Amino acid sequence: MLSHLLIKNYALIEQLEMAPDTTLNIITGETGAGKSIMLGAIGLLLGHRADTKVLYNPDEKCVIEGSFSVSGYFIENLFDEEDLDYDSTCVVRREISPSGKSRAFVNDTPVNLETLRRVTSQLMDIHSQHDSILLGSNEYQLQIVDTYAQNDELLRQYRSDYQAFRGREDALNQLLAEAATMKKEFDYNNFLFEELSKLQLEADEQEQLEQELTVLENAEDIRERLQLSYDYLDNAEQSVVVFLKNVVSNLNYVSRLSDQFSPLRDRAQSALIELRDLAGEISNEEDLIETNDTRAETIRERLNLIYNLQTKHGVKTIAELLEIQADLAKKVGKVLNLDEELAEARRQTEEARQTLNHSAEVLSDSRRKVLMLIEKQVGDLLVDLGMPNASMQIQQQTGKPTNNGIDTISFLFSANKGVKLQQLKNVASGGEFSRLMMAIKYILASKRSLPTIIFDEIDTGVSGEIAIKMGNMMRDMAHSHQIIAITHLHQIAAQGKAHYFVYKDHSGNKTVSRVKKLNFNERVQEIAQMIGGNNPSASVLKNARELLSQKV
Repeated sequence: MLSHLLIKNYALIEQLEMAPDTTLNIITGETGAGKSIMLGAIGLLLGHRADTKVLYNPDEKCVIEGSFSVSGYFIENLFDEEDLDYDSTCVVRREISPSGKSRAFVNDTPVNLETLRRVTSQLMDIHSQHDSILLGSNEYQLQIVDTYAQNDELLRQYRSDYQAFRGREDALNQLLAEAATMKKEFDYNNFLFEELSKLQLEADEQEQLEQELTVLENAEDIRERLQLSYDYLDNAEQSVVVFLKNVVSNLNYVSRLSDQFSPLRDRAQSALIELRDLAGEISNEEDLIETNDTRAETIRERLNLIYNLQTKHGVKTIAELLEIQADLAKKVGKVLNLDEELAEARRQTEEARQTLNHSAEVLSDSRRKVLMLIEKQVGDLLVDLGMPNASMQIQQQTGKPTNNGIDTISFLFSANKGVKLQQLKNVASGGEFSRLMMAIKYILASKRSLPTIIFDEIDTGVSGEIAIKMGNMMRDMAHSHQIIAITHLHQIAAQGKAHYFVYKDHSGNKTVSRVKKLNFNERVQEIAQMIGGNNPSASVLKNARELLSQKV
């Protein structure tokens, strides 16, 4: 529950602090004094949108901080899931800088708004007049049924199964779309694949073929030049080998005269051997060179096929053609194996559908079981709230699965005897909405471990004895929940354990909103003014004192 609230530099609030009681807290004040401003600030803790226009001083940051006592509310798993430090006191802070940047923290750990909403939704619930409008929507009515039935775990399981089914269904639909496209392209892809695979391409053959063709096309010139090279080395009277033999002979002679010339002789001898070997290899290469027009034409034809395919596919190498061939093989093979893949996808989708249907039925059955209980409890409370002829019926219809299940929930309502039940949004007045919402919030309070509930003028449109009963209901709820009620009715204000008065302070250069916790005598005065105006009579003051003395 909320143990401490700090609001700094927000709207008309320069700085406000309060430590609400653990039971029923009442907030009153004149219109425009700042009660709704406080709720707006608390809304920031719940993850509502921030706006720099709310800054009291546009040059300073706005800080909203709430300390919550969460011991015994079993939300440790939530903190584990969000990787947050858990402590029996949870401090939630929201900051808005003058530049408009918004930051949120849970126990001093920065969090995004989604995490902030998830955490604070387990700490506080604000009922405003907007909720009374929401009460007319079928989705909100479904949430009421789920809260009463305590369907959190069933709904979580259903949504997990729903997302799994949608994933399987999307994958199947995507595969079907791909299959249709692939079947249209199959003939063309298969033609391209056959065209490439028929050539039996090898990664390095292009370079080899081009080199071989160059040799064949220049065979005569190559043979002539090899012959000349051989003749220069070893086949003419003035060849290099002949001259080198003379060098060896001379060096052989001088080396016999002195060993110092032996290395020169050896080197010359090695050079002679190498040149004779070179001449032999040149002669062999010359013998191998032949003119083969048939082979050259064969190579040209194959290279032309390769070049044409490279141009066709927009590539420059056989390696790239082989990659395209492998990709085409996959596409062709996928089509050939498509029936098996589709059958498996359909099987998985149907399996997910059956799992989803089971979860949907379990969730729907859980909802169905509580409808009459809600109708009866709400009906009984409406009698207490001065609507003895009111009747409410909850209709449940099933349809296609959505993220919330297969059910559509409709609250039908009639405030008067003999009047046909109709959709709630079409028949309820403001006061009837308030009483109906109070009854619903009352029965839901026992179904949730929510620490703090805030009522923002839930008493709109009611007065007199009904207001007293609504106050009693809030007081009863405060036995197990911290209740903060903003009210304009003295009957409800008198039920509070703590009473805060919001007012405008005009003493400075700029009007500010302030809040004051009232003592007993101040409460008497405030409630008397709520009953009889600014100058209450002695009898009104006595009445106010009696109202405060009667509360438990």
